[in-house]
Amino acid sequence: MLKKLLAIDKRLLIFIGLFAGIVLSVVTVKTFAYTDSPEFCQSCHIMTSAHDTFADSTHATLACSDCHLPHDTLANKLVFKAKSGLGHVYYNTLGAEKIPNVLIATEGSTDAINQNCIDCHESTLDNVSHDAKDSCSSCHQAIPHGNGFKTEDYFKPPKSGELLENKGGTMNNG
Repeated sequence: MLKKLLAIDKRLLIFIGLFAGIVLSVVTVKTFAYTDSPEFCQSCHIMTSAHDTFADSTHATLACSDCHLPHDTLANKLVFKAKSGLGHVYYNTLGAEKIPNVLIATEGSTDAINQNCIDCHESTLDNVSHDAKDSCSSCHQAIPHGNGFKTEDYFKPPKSGELLENKGGTMNNG
């Protein structure tokens, strides 16, 4: 078999190799793009309400990965995506009874989401003080997923002076 393969014209082998490489690259890129899309994410039944509220939001033109995955390095994004994906596969197959009614981001996801908010809305943060809470979603829980994703703490009014005492509420005039 190897002798027959080596007997083929080298230019044809190079062409076949390049063609196969191009096809593999395109398939890989398209697969990564599709698995970042809201359509892919909502294919899991537990994500239906998350997708529906997202589709009606001001962020509906983004991919889920734009908010939910880290973007510091490609390697970190892919490792995070694989780890999250394996967790999602587990919960959608073997652990369905453990899925909560309201989905709450993990600590790692919360960190990634917060950093992505900051990266996209940096100009707003430069103009308006946003240092009253620990994370963007502390105040903006309904962005972009609506009322169903707010915790009960969101509905509690702040105590008098809480925002000023807890880090901020003042403009940075530096």
